[in-house]
Amino acid sequence: MSINVCMPRWGLTMKQGTLTKWYKKEGDTVQKGEDLFEVETEKITNIVEAYASGILFQIVVQEGETIPVGTILAVIAEPGEQPERIEGVQMGTVTDVEAAPAKPSKARPEAKPVAPKEKKFVPSSPAARRLAKELGVDLVEVPGSGPKGRVTEADVQKYHDEGPPLPKATPLAVEMARKEGLDLSSITGTGDGGKVTKGDVERFLKTEYSKTEGLPVEAIPLKGIRKAIADTMYSSLHDTAQLTQFTEVDVTGMVRFRDEILEEHGTDETVKVSYNDIIVLAASKALKSFPIMNATLVDAEIRFNHGVNMGIAVALDQGLIVPVLMDADKKSLLQIAGEVRELAHKARTGTLSVDEVSGGTFTITNLSKFRVDGFTPILKPRETGILGVGRVIEKPAVFEGQICIRPMMVLSLTFDHRVVDGAPAAEFLEAVAKYVERPELIKR
Repeated sequence: MSINVCMPRWGLTMKQGTLTKWYKKEGDTVQKGEDLFEVETEKITNIVEAYASGILFQIVVQEGETIPVGTILAVIAEPGEQPERIEGVQMGTVTDVEAAPAKPSKARPEAKPVAPKEKKFVPSSPAARRLAKELGVDLVEVPGSGPKGRVTEADVQKYHDEGPPLPKATPLAVEMARKEGLDLSSITGTGDGGKVTKGDVERFLKTEYSKTEGLPVEAIPLKGIRKAIADTMYSSLHDTAQLTQFTEVDVTGMVRFRDEILEEHGTDETVKVSYNDIIVLAASKALKSFPIMNATLVDAEIRFNHGVNMGIAVALDQGLIVPVLMDADKKSLLQIAGEVRELAHKARTGTLSVDEVSGGTFTITNLSKFRVDGFTPILKPRETGILGVGRVIEKPAVFEGQICIRPMMVLSLTFDHRVVDGAPAAEFLEAVAKYVERPELIKR
């Protein structure tokens, strides 16, 4: 007896999906458990297995079509069976799929193991080695400023914050490369000691332009996750009254706080705490004192949420995804650190479930690994606030009446002015800044 294959539903919030790929064609034999088709929602991509064996008698919905959950996609028949063909879009049964990690898409195969590089001894201080391990920095790449080229803790932090040192170049070459959007490291220098000159940049430009002159323009379709992001961001900017506030924070206390935690747990490899984890903890604490910032606007209602479900933006090659750390306000720092790492890993391997990217009440987006101080994040639809986190950079600041070098960070809060006014939003941002400056206050 033939069976209808319908669009399944992952999570109660899913309304529709896009059928992006069939792994079988009409007339093919299908075995139960084989990959049958791929579905893309606005949040994740899933490969669906056949739940019966037989012949793929008819494909009703073609690749690229977006249809509601429960729509009949195909018909699987027994060998020799000739059921009546389905014409047009018809509804079948809505099947809820358990909220388990999604099967990774074949479009993103897991990376093959790479042979480990031969380790090279790098003269460095114990503090520098510890920080490099925490930040994921290869000491071989870090220029040392200590005696005899010894790598210091400050060298590691600078490399992490600012990236590799820029190649040697003349001021004119630097300015010309900046205006043209060129990477100086891709240009061969002919000046003293390999310094890049203005002439080197001009020759590079002439060569690159000659390569592309007369060639057709390459275009790629705006679809999938990229289109979902585009639609969501456009809708967010046009349907809300967004305003962004900035504050610069002295994060000496946060840096010391993280170092103390790492020192306390010593060689325990399972304990990895980042600055972002501390900021998640600080924002979760502040949201309990400012529930309006944790509210969601649904139709004509401002709904106050009892728990803090913190969205953590994760950048992928194909776009941005925001896994949600549920009940962040009820978790310790070490719990937050472990669960955030797990969510980020699932995001990068394509194994998030729908429930793990749904239900957020507030979002944090962190660009601290780039040379970005402050920016204006865009709200997720229905949420009232999103916190942007810039890099940590040492700079002159006034401390106890004296000018000294302090690690500083810019926090930027975008909020929906329809829900909250500027004054309470500023008070919330001030509370977050206070907890970041003095994390020990979070426990009080």
